Amino acid sequence: MATPRLTNPLALAVLVLLYERPMHPYEMSTTLRERRKEDSIKLNYGSLYSVVASLQKSGLIEARETLREGNRPERTIYAITEPGKARMTDWLSELVSVPKKEFTNFEAALSLMGALDPEEVLRLLELRLSALEMQRTAGEAVRAAAPPNFPRIFMIEYDFTSALLDAEIAFVRSLVADIRTHELGGYRLWQRMHELRASDLSSEEASAILHEEFREELSWTEDRRTI
Repeated sequence: MATPRLTNPLALAVLVLLYERPMHPYEMSTTLRERRKEDSIKLNYGSLYSVVASLQKSGLIEARETLREGNRPERTIYAITEPGKARMTDWLSELVSVPKKEFTNFEAALSLMGALDPEEVLRLLELRLSALEMQRTAGEAVRAAAPPNFPRIFMIEYDFTSALLDAEIAFVRSLVADIRTHELGGYRLWQRMHELRASDLSSEEASAILHEEFREELSWTEDRRTI
């Protein structure tokens, strides 16, 4: 029977850890935290146990032995199976080689931000920009704390997140500037929409006026292109 398709990165992390050596779940958790992988992979102890149980049910890992030390609860040591090794290799290779569309919350918010007043969006983006710069500073501190000549392969994810942060900071700064100077394409209609919403007009009347002004804006834009 074919094993189900895995999508949780924590499951991949478990397979990679057990590819190194057999471990019990507590050791998996502490190893991931020691390596600061929780900065890249969502990790909590409860979900880790669920992932381990799912991988065992799928035949990708197996219980090797159960140990008890003193009065501590029993700990089951797991090992990766041959099908688990194959699945880990295929899954990791696909993630490295095949770019996929990722639906981020910020992208969703950008696609819908017209529902907020331009000045409020400007204020919120400035807050985001400040938070992003703080994140970048924190990331730089993590890399600076690494021992001299620490192999880059073991912190490569920080290079990636740093590049993403730099790109987002540059984007948000540009967007803030365009909104502040009213140079964002469609800004006049965006502002006009909120002026009409704040008026005594009904929503139907406001929508009709805005629709007509939008058509005029498009016609004006098309006319300019033909000049």
